[in-house]
Amino acid sequence: MTDQEKQTAAEQAIHELIKKIDQEPTKAENYLQLATCLVEQGSFDQATQLLEQAKNLVKKPQALDYDLAVSLYLQGDFAQALDLLDKLPNDDLILYQKALIFLKMGQPQKALAHALTIKNVDDRVKELLGDIWLSLGDLKEAKANFAAIGPEKRSAKVNFMLGITLFSEDRQQAEKYLAQAKQQDPKFFEQAQEQYNAILKMVNDAGKSND
Repeated sequence: MTDQEKQTAAEQAIHELIKKIDQEPTKAENYLQLATCLVEQGSFDQATQLLEQAKNLVKKPQALDYDLAVSLYLQGDFAQALDLLDKLPNDDLILYQKALIFLKMGQPQKALAHALTIKNVDDRVKELLGDIWLSLGDLKEAKANFAAIGPEKRSAKVNFMLGITLFSEDRQQAEKYLAQAKQQDPKFFEQAQEQYNAILKMVNDAGKSND
């Protein structure tokens, strides 16, 4: 499917969901589906606005809170997203999202506390734990979590971060991971490489402090 075909399909899906909302304006699921489509299109502000307005219309407004918190997070409104999540029961999904927010807010210890409480540790959680440990300067734990993701399931980002965590320990292997990341997603690699010197400096500094 071409980019144009994908765009047309997305616009059609949005149109159909708007019709559903017109027919059943109190049904939360229709708003959630439309918000998901808008987020996938990168329209985070529109998704947030939709869900905020929907809270005044649906029978169970709290059913929208998690998705609204995600939209607010994607917009960079971390405090408001966290405030919403704090009103919801701490299941794995909520704990994951809170950990993400705390990491973005520069509070890795709080992020770690929430991430370690997650019961079902899937690949997404392992990647988050890798990010958190790396932000704390613990290369060993970061590498262990990134490496726990199966080789066939590793994204360009995971392979890139594996390369970073291994750089001071095994440069040859690190270069292999970095090369794989570049092959998987050249655009991501180019963006990540802009941060490369800063990340490498952090890695070297962390390595010296652990000596």
